[in-house]
Amino acid sequence: MDELMSDAVQFSQPTSNTQLGQPTASNPKSASRRSVCVPQLIGHQAFQNSHRTALVGDSVELSYGELDAQANRLAHHLHSLGVGPQVPVGICMLRSPLNVVAALAVLKAGGAYLPMDPGYPRDRLAFIVEDANIAVLLTEVRVAHNLPTGHWRTVLLDRDAQTITNYSTSAPPSIASPEDLAYVIYTSGSTGTPKGVQIAHSSLLNLVSWHQTAFAVSAEDRATQLASFGFDAAVWELWPHLTAGATVYITPEVTRSSPELLRDWLVAKKITISFAPTSLAEQLILLDWPVDTKLRLLLTGADTLHHYPRPGLPFQLINNYGPTEATVVATSALIPPAPRPDGRPPIGRPIDHTQIYICDESLNLVPPGEVGEIYIGGAGVARDYVNSPELTAQRFLPDPFSKRPGARLYRTGDLARLLPDGQVAYVGRADDLIKIRGYRVEPTEIVSVLNTHPAVQASAVVARKDGTGNLRLLAYVVANGHPHPASGALRSLLRKQLPDYMVPAAFISLQALPLTPNGKIDRDALPAPDDTNLLPDEDYAAPRTVLEEKLSGIVSNLLGLERVGVNDNFFLIGGHSLFGTQLIARIHDTFGVDLPLRSIFDLPTPAQLAKEIERLIVAKVESMGEDELQLALQQASSAAGLQ
Repeated sequence: MDELMSDAVQFSQPTSNTQLGQPTASNPKSASRRSVCVPQLIGHQAFQNSHRTALVGDSVELSYGELDAQANRLAHHLHSLGVGPQVPVGICMLRSPLNVVAALAVLKAGGAYLPMDPGYPRDRLAFIVEDANIAVLLTEVRVAHNLPTGHWRTVLLDRDAQTITNYSTSAPPSIASPEDLAYVIYTSGSTGTPKGVQIAHSSLLNLVSWHQTAFAVSAEDRATQLASFGFDAAVWELWPHLTAGATVYITPEVTRSSPELLRDWLVAKKITISFAPTSLAEQLILLDWPVDTKLRLLLTGADTLHHYPRPGLPFQLINNYGPTEATVVATSALIPPAPRPDGRPPIGRPIDHTQIYICDESLNLVPPGEVGEIYIGGAGVARDYVNSPELTAQRFLPDPFSKRPGARLYRTGDLARLLPDGQVAYVGRADDLIKIRGYRVEPTEIVSVLNTHPAVQASAVVARKDGTGNLRLLAYVVANGHPHPASGALRSLLRKQLPDYMVPAAFISLQALPLTPNGKIDRDALPAPDDTNLLPDEDYAAPRTVLEEKLSGIVSNLLGLERVGVNDNFFLIGGHSLFGTQLIARIHDTFGVDLPLRSIFDLPTPAQLAKEIERLIVAKVESMGEDELQLALQQASSAAGLQ
């Protein structure tokens, strides 16, 4: 125990040149290769600081002692169900401290946790758990109805709580080694199905060690868990902070999608370190922040950063780059307020024990300043893809630049160039992969589902910016006869197998897909959507009242669509939480009523929202006198275009 404690203490000590959050150069003496893994490091925190707060959720707060004890009980239960090294365990729950308890318990049991978003379609969840060959599925009653059943054991953590509490609170024997699997995360796949990325404990430890050193993480820090649990950013948000004894606050669902609400929440909770996906971070750095803001670091990544922070912000902005196959982060950069003369913000330099090579198609290094493809080597490179030896061989290559036996490179498909100061500038993609609100999307996966529709002969999917500058997916469809398939039918087909962020915002009809001279789809020749080429929607319902018409117009203008039916779901026609905050603001400006952001989730169609707006207007004026009532009704009617 003394040896473990010594290792853990050394593991989190910051170095003197990292106090301002500047990512450091490679540190060969970091603790990434120690024999202890994340569960033992958190166990040490529980031993040393049992009463210190570890996790805070909406209505739940766990100390390190409580977190460790609950995870130990569940780990013993998982042992009894056959969980051990290399055994994957699925976790599918809403974001809460219980999610973290479950993941830690799997690691303590020696297994590898597989996080899944409960919002995924049932068919997609079924594919993932079958493909990964999980032994156990950890979930809760409120989401279990959407989950598949199979050969695995399903444990409902809330319903089975009494059984689990009968197990010992002592730590189970440490049986996982740094070479064993720590977690598996599924991303969009170019073969038409999701692909599982397998990450070992050693790679996770390298991320943890670098993060704690680079950002001087201490037990006094308050960090956030904002990302979807099935998104690899959640790995980065949790383990570097919990192994350092910091407190992790789980961001409420409504708060995490609104820049203003998130800013106010970060300030109120006195958060010191937070991650936000690029699109959200770019809005946060434009806001005014109070002088008592405790936030010192805003970490961002998952998409291309286009803006520099404005001068005077009370925190530093750190831009990070890294695919899931390189354990979340491969490069990192402090972004100063002053824009660089050579373009948009860089993605920085390699993190500890990581190598970045910019190569041509023959794997030769390109000269500085020239564009090439990013290849990643070092401690963060994933083991492989689940059940995909051919794809693994294509993307994970022998490392010709390393003298270490068995060293490999991950071929990212990302284009970049080396800047004069040694930082890397991201240029774009070498293939068709798309980033939508931080999620990786392989268009081939969407196309493969579209092409299963009996009326579809061929299809293509691209991402284009709309009139508001927001990126959205467009699907181009060639019918194999008449009539053309309705967009509602195609959208329904996709929803059954793909998550909402992979469902295109618009479907465009073509006689044939335009091709380049070498026979590939000419994406530059694909037309913009308009009234002449949009596929009809058999489920379209026209507005029935002037209020519904006004509201449908607001939504269509916001999302850049030609028309929106009163029964169209905001989130299924291209809307997302950031658009939701804009919709709330426009409703306030137009109708003079205040809706909580939650209303967009609970009432996602114009018809539902119109009823709520009408109810609020009536409630507002009923409390007034006769003269005030007439005036208020007149003003509300005028604002809504009812006169």
